[in-house]
Amino acid sequence: MQKTVIATYGHGTHNDFLLIFDEADQLLITPAQVAAMCNRTTGIGSDGLIRIIKSDDGKWFMDYRNADGSLAEMCGNGIRVMARYLVAKGHQREGIFAINTRDGLKHLRVPAEDDISVNMGKLYDETEEVSAEVNGATYKGFNINVGNPHAVVFTEDLSTLGSLESAPVVSPATSYPEGVNVEFVEIMANHEVKMRVHERGSGETQSCGTGTCAVALAATLKSGESLPSRWVIYPPGGRLVVDIDGHSNATLTGPALLLEDHDVSAYLQ
Repeated sequence: MQKTVIATYGHGTHNDFLLIFDEADQLLITPAQVAAMCNRTTGIGSDGLIRIIKSDDGKWFMDYRNADGSLAEMCGNGIRVMARYLVAKGHQREGIFAINTRDGLKHLRVPAEDDISVNMGKLYDETEEVSAEVNGATYKGFNINVGNPHAVVFTEDLSTLGSLESAPVVSPATSYPEGVNVEFVEIMANHEVKMRVHERGSGETQSCGTGTCAVALAATLKSGESLPSRWVIYPPGGRLVVDIDGHSNATLTGPALLLEDHDVSAYLQ
């Protein structure tokens, strides 16, 4: 008889995930099964799936998959939701602790309630102008590396973009051999920006944690400012704060919520 597998649905600024606790690393979940669970029409629906593992060294590991089942290096909203899960379910005490990812070890500050902060590590400006074409218009910006690739481009008015469900055409394509997350940014006053994002493997999402970090560095560059800097960023799903120190290390702060549980055993047969 197959063991019951439960997935908890949660989100960070409405960038939503299914979380499966698999401490002993016993579940083999295929890309097709991930895609079936994440499908918003025929499945449960989410931007990605997080399998929570405890490694041999005793550290938690975030096995993150995009909605199409492909692997991703890191997810800034997802890791905060995973941290909330660990504390809320009693697997980890509140406070400061680390979670390992495919982009290395990330340290988080996790209170019992309120916003969670995660040290995202160093951001890299690849010193290359890039462009993104969508719906017949072309926008220019920066190639930013946050452990995963980002093309951050700027517009005077986000409302004119149209749909971002199809992947924008990014140039030069050779800079992103494994695909790219594309952020469209409108700079406002007082170090605040609005953004929309097309995530590789997921389409347009309501928020993107690594994307907000890339946006913060790109906005600093676009404004001709120097580090350190702080930006308040408004993706469609809410509000996030990114602090970048003088060495280009970023800290992302924002909410993380857990909602209902789902029995996903049937998807894993």
